[in-house]
Amino acid sequence: MPPPLPGPLAHLAPLLDSYGYPAVGALVFLDNCGIPVPGQTILVLAAVYAGTGRLSIAAVVAIAFVAAVAGNSLGYLIGTTGGHAFVHRWGRYVLITPTRMAKAERFFARHGGQVVTFARFVDGLRQTNGIIAGTTDMRWRRFQPANVLGAALWVGVWASLGYLAGSDIGTLYRQAVRYQVVLLAVLGALVVALVVVKLLRRRHQRSEITSKDDA
Repeated sequence: MPPPLPGPLAHLAPLLDSYGYPAVGALVFLDNCGIPVPGQTILVLAAVYAGTGRLSIAAVVAIAFVAAVAGNSLGYLIGTTGGHAFVHRWGRYVLITPTRMAKAERFFARHGGQVVTFARFVDGLRQTNGIIAGTTDMRWRRFQPANVLGAALWVGVWASLGYLAGSDIGTLYRQAVRYQVVLLAVLGALVVALVVVKLLRRRHQRSEITSKDDA
């Protein structure tokens, strides 16, 4: 029998009991291609089951890894085939202007690999990073290695957590989710800091130009 489970894991237990590995593959795939389903939660739960001998940890890791890579790849293809059309037609209604889209493209040109690699550890970015990468024209040969590495890290971390946690899974899972919130806050702070630095640099450049004109 698995150890006592916290709410999100307990709610998915009947689904995993009924469908096993296909449930892991389906939810992880959907979670990684833009659909907000509990893919991460069922990955942890499947690893907990593997730790009690009810599933194979090797099978859980393999299925989740393939599903994560495939889901994010589909998100990328959605972005490349329909992302720009969506932005041009509907972007203004969700505050995505052509100027902001151009800035996003420049950002992904410089930092897209790191974003795709670590985005799975942040809810929201996990579901959308492939779509954003495709929409911003990130090259496939840059996207796919980062996608594979990110999937390996994400599956490895959460599968290990579930498999090794045992009876402490409830406490560890809550702490891990709290860590995700902190990580998102840190990322937000870094983005704000980068924006402030860029604005100060522009102001300094304008001041220098003005000084030269006055001279």
